[in-house]
Amino acid sequence: MTDENETLMIESSTLADWMSAGDVCLYDVREEHEFAKSRIPGSILLPISVFDPQQVALTTKKKLVFHCRSGVRCGQAAEIMRSFGYEGSIYRLTGGILAWAESGGKIEPGDN
Repeated sequence: MTDENETLMIESSTLADWMSAGDVCLYDVREEHEFAKSRIPGSILLPISVFDPQQVALTTKKKLVFHCRSGVRCGQAAEIMRSFGYEGSIYRLTGGILAWAESGGKIEPGDN
C-alpha cells in the first residue's frame, strides 16, 4: 500500500507503535490553554489559530501526524499543509487526544 501524498486517519494504537519506534513528528494543533492542561508526551504545540506550515519540521524519515481534541482541527492543519504545497503523507489521529486517553495512551499534565 502506498500512502504518499495522502492524508490518512490513524488509530491511537498505530500512533503508540510509531511513537515507541521513534518514527513520528507529532503536532498538537489545539490552543495553548488546552496544551497547558494536558498533552501527549513528545507532542509539539502548533495551534491552529496561528498555524504556520513553515514551522513544521519536515523529514522523510518520520511520519507527520497532527492531532487535536477530537479530530476536526487536525484536518484543518492537513488542509493548510496541502494548500502550501506539501506533497508527503499526512496522518491525523482519529478522535484526537480524547480517543488517545480513552485507549489508555499516556497523557502528561500541563503547566496548569
